[in-house]
Order: sequence, then structure tokens, then C-alpha cells
Amino acid sequence: MESVLQYVLYLLILVALAIPLGRYISKVMNGEKVVLSRVLAPCERGIYKVLHIDEKEDMSWKKYAGSVIAFSAISLVILTAILMLQKFLPWNPEGIGGMSWHLAFNTSSSFVTNTNWQAYSGESALSYFSQAMGLTVQNFVTPAVGICVLYALIRGFLHLKHKGIGNFWQDMTRSLLYVLIPLSMIVTVLLVSQGVLQNLSGYQTVDLVEPITTEDGTVVTQQVIPMGPQASQVAIKQLGTNGGGYNGVNSASPLENPTPFSNLIEMISLLLIPAALCFSFGRSIKDKKQGRAVFLAMFILLVVSLGIVAYSEQAATPQMSQDGMVDLSTVDQAGGNMEGKETRFGIATSATWAVFTTAASNGSVNSMHDSYTPMGGMIPMLLMQLGEVVFGGVGCGLYGMLGFAILTVFIAGLMVGRTPEYLGKKIEPREMKMAVLVCLATPIGILVGSGIAAALPATADSLNNGGAHGFSELLYAYSSAGGNNGSAFAGFNANTPFLNVSIGLVMLFVRFTPILAILAIAGSMARKNKVAVSAGTLSTTNGMFVFLLIFVVLLIGALSFFPALSLGPIAEQLQSLGL
Repeated sequence: MESVLQYVLYLLILVALAIPLGRYISKVMNGEKVVLSRVLAPCERGIYKVLHIDEKEDMSWKKYAGSVIAFSAISLVILTAILMLQKFLPWNPEGIGGMSWHLAFNTSSSFVTNTNWQAYSGESALSYFSQAMGLTVQNFVTPAVGICVLYALIRGFLHLKHKGIGNFWQDMTRSLLYVLIPLSMIVTVLLVSQGVLQNLSGYQTVDLVEPITTEDGTVVTQQVIPMGPQASQVAIKQLGTNGGGYNGVNSASPLENPTPFSNLIEMISLLLIPAALCFSFGRSIKDKKQGRAVFLAMFILLVVSLGIVAYSEQAATPQMSQDGMVDLSTVDQAGGNMEGKETRFGIATSATWAVFTTAASNGSVNSMHDSYTPMGGMIPMLLMQLGEVVFGGVGCGLYGMLGFAILTVFIAGLMVGRTPEYLGKKIEPREMKMAVLVCLATPIGILVGSGIAAALPATADSLNNGGAHGFSELLYAYSSAGGNNGSAFAGFNANTPFLNVSIGLVMLFVRFTPILAILAIAGSMARKNKVAVSAGTLSTTNGMFVFLLIFVVLLIGALSFFPALSLGPIAEQLQSLGL
């Protein structure tokens, strides 16, 4: 019962904070006055003046898309250069050398696509300059890009016979200045108050409380403690659904996540903005019921996923029961599968984090997913494979779900023989083609990438396990990249030239293909007129639509990934049952 109360509490806090934040974000992106306007409005105008931005320009979808791609391409080049040349750059007290070209490309692709997949250990591979000026900067701008694209789509639904869908540079400035930076400052201060490090000091060597004897007989009496600007990166890695940890073990490290309160802050931050954007969507299109319907579909999928993972981890496996480690007759106990989990967090908090981080396109972890039970590990994998639309990343999760909504009304329209409509606009062949591209980009990226990797004999050297679990490690890696998530099973060595390049290409494909398709939909919708609601119009705010939307999301996921999942976690689950 105590665990159930924890799960309910986490969900209630998330919803309670998301509703007012959603209203605030809507006001910001619509140019309305907010509580910070008096302080930040002069800063906003100053940015436009310094950068020569014409905030009154209303871009076509092609120009908006060109701005997104150009900004991201420049970010990719600059970040790659920083990572390869960090040996010669400042703020490097440990004298850490530059990254290899393939690891630098992989890392840059990861952070520019809001994936934050890490094939390295941050505290030993990156300087303070690379962490703060390279990765943390991308942690801010990539979620901002997601918000920009989402609001371009919203304007496409709102505008009537109009070519423009907004101004990318204005959207970027507002989302950074009014939303991401203030929230990150609040979370950073809270984390520092809990003991998360924030400095530019050199690494410190301290004496261990008890000496440790290694397998070869060496006695270790000291440990090196990484310093650096950790709290500021942790704050935006969570809020921006980035997930790239300052330290190699991410938020399982007491340096990033030292207390139960810091764990609560970081865990709620995982889904805070994506959940809030559902309410922003409803307010911005002047129909709050639409936002609530999308939110409800996402929330139901989240709760069901959390329930499966929670039960699986608490019940553990038949083998653990045979060993006397857990009683499978009840799940309300202190036992369960604690392998790979911090004892200070336990199963409930670890399971919640695992579901939240893979529902969002975040990827940060406070436990090792490689040690989860077969079903407990499959659900996080499936959440990524669905396209990260169960709240998903900042902006990109919601516009991905809206792609599924367009597909849903099309299928429903076929059933009743009517031209499908969504938010008062007809859905025609052009929009359908783009929506299908949005929905299928993730399965294509994951299945093609993992299929090629599985066919190469050298990939076996990167696996920590053989058999079904080894395949799960490989599939999880490409699912994480294809879902722009970034989490890992933690048993897969991805730092090889082929894996770095192939995973990097998958991340770029799955990030920018849906963005271009969504902006094309936005441009097409903006040029349309509203159609009158009739008796044959499908309601997109009732329970039936919520059910259909969930069904379509699961249908595409099941059809795309069931064969692959059958070779991995499902086969492993059957083996654990002796079948």
C-alpha cells in the first residue's frame, strides 16, 4: 500500500504543477503579458535588436523549416568542434583530451536532436567548458526548438487562408527567456540546496571510510570526486527532456541526486513541461477540451505502463522466488527485484523514474534498466518505440501525438465515409502523407538501424549478455536513439566507430523527418478555411476519441515492433517461466 501511495502522489504532483504551467506557457508563446514581462520584455526587445531579428516577420513553413535546420546544423558543427578540441579550450583543470571524431559526431547528434545518448562517461571524458558551454547550451536550445515547432503547428490550425505560421527566432527567444531559463534557475537553486555540486573547482581526492580490496589484491584507500557545474546541467537535462548526465551513472550518482527531495524534484521535472504543453495546446486553440482529451490519452498510457513496470519489479521473477528472495503471492512487501537499483530510492521510485524518463524523450536514469525483469524492461523500451508520444519530449511529444490524432480521424472518417476533419480543418491526402511520415519515422529508424547492427558479427563484442537479453540490449540502444530518448540498458558498449555513426544517423533522421513533416502540415493547414461542424463530424474531445487515439498508437507500435520484441524481452520472459 505504501508503494501505491507513492505512485499516486507522484502523478498528482505532476498534474497539479502542469496545469498552471501550461496556462503560463500559452500566454508566453501567444505574446500575452505574464508575471515576468516587466523584467524580461526589455531583454526580449534587446535580443531582437542585437541579432537584427524582425519579430513581426511571419514565415512560411518552408522558411520556418529552413531556419530550424540551419540553426541545428550550425549547432552540430560547433558542438563537434568543441568536443574534439576541448584539450585546447579553457575550463579543463583535469587536462582531458579531445573526443574521437566518431564519438564527437555521435555526442553532437545526440544533444542537437534532444536525445542525449551518451557513449562516454561525462566526468572522465568532458571538460567543464564542454559540459557547460557545449552540452548545457544544447540542453536549452533543443527543447526550445520543440516548443517552436509545436506552436507553428498550432498556428497552422488557427490561421485561415494564410501562408505564415509564425517567426522561428521570436518563438525561440520567448521559449528560452520566459520558460526554460527561469524554470531551470528555480530547479538549480533547489538542487544546490540539497547538496548537488555547482562549482569550477578541480577534482578532489578524499579518503574512503573503509579501504576496498580489489580482485587482484590491491587495497584502495582514496577516491576521486568529480567537481564542476553539475546542478545547472542536471536542472535543464530534466526540464528539457534531455537526460544527458554530468556523471556516467547519471542521476543514480549521489553527486547529481543526493536526497529523496532532489530525486522528487528531478523526477517531476521529467514530464512537467511536456504535460503542461497539453494544457497550453487547449488554451492556445481556444478549446480546452481538445487539450484535455490529448492529455487524457497520454495519461492513461502512462498509468498503465507504470502499473506494469511496478508490478513486474515488485514481483521479480520465478527464479528469485525459488531462491527465497521474494514471495510472489503478494506485491505489497519490501522485497522484489532490487538488482541495479539504489537502496536509498527503492523499487517504487526507480520504477516511476524508468517509466517517466522513457515516456518523455529524456533518458536520464536513477537505476540500471539492464537489471530490470523482462517485462519491466520491455515497457520502457515500448514507450520509446511508440514514438515518445506518451507526453514525450518538450514540444515534440505533443506534435507527434497530434500526428497520431490526424491519423485517427482519418481512420474514423473511412469508417463513416466522410472526409476527415481535425480542429475544423479538412484532412486531405497531403496532410495524411505527412502524418504517416510522422508516425512511421521512429519505427523505420529503429528497425533499420538495429537490423543492420544485428547482422554485423562485430556487434556481438559490444553486448554484455548473450541470447534474448543480449538482443534486448541492442534493440534498446536503437530504440533509445530512434525515440530521441537517450537512456541505455547500461550493459551495451556503443563506443565503436560503426555504432557511434549509425546511432548518430538514426537520431538525426528521427528528429528532423517528423519536424519537416509537421511544419509541412502546419503550412498546409494555415492555407485552409474552417469547415462547419455537422452531424457527421467526429468529436475529438469525448471518450470514444481518446480510446481510438490510444488504440491507433498501440496498433502502430504492436505491428511495428512485436516481431522484434518477441526475440528480446518476450522470449526472455518465457524463458524465465520455463517455457
